[in-house]
Amino acid sequence: MASSSAQKLKVLNLMDVLKKETDPEHGLTMPQIIERLAARGIDAERKGLYRDIETLREFGMDIRQLKRQPVQYALAERDFELSQLTLLVDAVQSSRFLSDGASNALVKSVRQLASAEERKALNKQVHVHGRPKRQDRSDFVSVDLLQDAMARKSKVSFRYYKYGAGKERIARKEGAAHVVTPINLTYSDGNYYLVAYSAANGEIRNYRVDRMGQIAVTGEPVDRNEVIARYDPDESARTAFGMYDGERVVMTLKVDADLMNVVVDRFGRDVNASPSDDGKTAIVPVPVRESPVLYGWLAMLGDVAEVLKPKSLRDDYTEWLKRILCRHGR
Repeated sequence: MASSSAQKLKVLNLMDVLKKETDPEHGLTMPQIIERLAARGIDAERKGLYRDIETLREFGMDIRQLKRQPVQYALAERDFELSQLTLLVDAVQSSRFLSDGASNALVKSVRQLASAEERKALNKQVHVHGRPKRQDRSDFVSVDLLQDAMARKSKVSFRYYKYGAGKERIARKEGAAHVVTPINLTYSDGNYYLVAYSAANGEIRNYRVDRMGQIAVTGEPVDRNEVIARYDPDESARTAFGMYDGERVVMTLKVDADLMNVVVDRFGRDVNASPSDDGKTAIVPVPVRESPVLYGWLAMLGDVAEVLKPKSLRDDYTEWLKRILCRHGR
């Protein structure tokens, strides 16, 4: 019995060694494998290890011989490729939603999915300005609660906060609870947003998750109506700026050709554009949601972009610029 148990432990430890220390580019020789197992208190001999490797192959592990002198053994097919792990690390480290501590902890967990040599390539730091100094665990709890509510098709209630002049948190609606039908969670500009239908307003609204408090799954069935059925998350992402709600309009923009990189970056390569005869400008019709953030984006383009229509958007944007000039004494 003891011998059977030791054999099982030997195979499991061999699998662990290969997972942690080998990859398609880096292997271990048979003496190195014996040495690694010995460090774990496991006696192994070459002939038995050949049988164990074959057993792991039959189990489905892609263990290959690397044609080197001496021959090396490596786990060639891993759960994640290095490029995929790099993307995960970059996404975690670039998130402004996470504190440095929370980011480092997640990266550490992701790195454990790589081999020892691959972990060296993942050992990097990305500085992200504007991160919270401490991660409130309630941020993660909030996301979990909202995911649970959507899975259960239940409404959620919460209080929504803003910051006052003294940076104090002030509850909106005089502290009254918002009760909404959750539709989805969206990650934008470093923050999570709950997209939800508010029966009180008869419309879909976006709520920043880190400004929500006292979140509860009510158990009340979600609303079902045409407004919710028509909601298209992809269309919303294309037209909204900074997750701001607003009236949807088709904006016709005249821009200098040098600005087309910015336009394509914002609206995608499929955006319609009609170049002028001399190729110096282009007319670009794009669906947008009118909001102060849209005005800010237009202002960033400066005097080489002009809103041609609709007239209502052109007038509203002009008035917005005038108010700014007036505020600055111009």
